[in-house]
Amino acid sequence: MVNDPIADMLTRIRNANLVKQKQVVMPSSKIKTSIAAILAEEGFIDGYAVTEETPQPRLILRLKYTAQGRPVISGLDRVSRPGRRFYSGSKEIPWVRSGLGINIVSTPKGLMTGRKARRERLGGEILCNIW
Repeated sequence: MVNDPIADMLTRIRNANLVKQKQVVMPSSKIKTSIAAILAEEGFIDGYAVTEETPQPRLILRLKYTAQGRPVISGLDRVSRPGRRFYSGSKEIPWVRSGLGINIVSTPKGLMTGRKARRERLGGEILCNIW
């Protein structure tokens, strides 16, 4: 049993990048699938798929590498944790690496990047930073 499934997902991605794996497999959930969709939309991963296994579906992420073999994701950081939640208003959402990275924000309209949340003037819980 995992207490923090988002931190587990980020750790699996970080570890797979270190050993240059092509894909990562993990238990699926709605929030992990939403994070994977944002990562694919922003170009950090090649894509994702959800298998229809029982009792627990699996989420498969296809990792992306540069032509030189370096991972596109160079860093992942969990911001809001179960023991210390981090909320921010739309004007106070921090920039990640001077705009080169993204943060994923949980807003009343669902998960979105910090840039999109600022544009729509929505605040929320900052889940993680990716660069």
